[in-house]
Amino acid sequence: MVPSPLTDADAVLQAFGTRLKALRTEAGMSQMTLAEASGLHPTYVSGVERGRRNVSLLAIVRLARALSQAPASLLDL
Repeated sequence: MVPSPLTDADAVLQAFGTRLKALRTEAGMSQMTLAEASGLHPTYVSGVERGRRNVSLLAIVRLARALSQAPASLLDL
């Protein structure tokens, strides 16, 4: 059986969110702190971590900078 593109997309979003949460936790940051440091809304950050949002390139860069990470580190899925 061939996986549907939607299932693959959901898995990628979930993996990205898990990676973001792990890096945020390692940095000792709350979602609120990360949101403030990145200039993103707290509900947006929450949605990303839960795999419910498809993150833009600019948001990836903002999140990475707020975590003092290279953007590529967020994509190490």
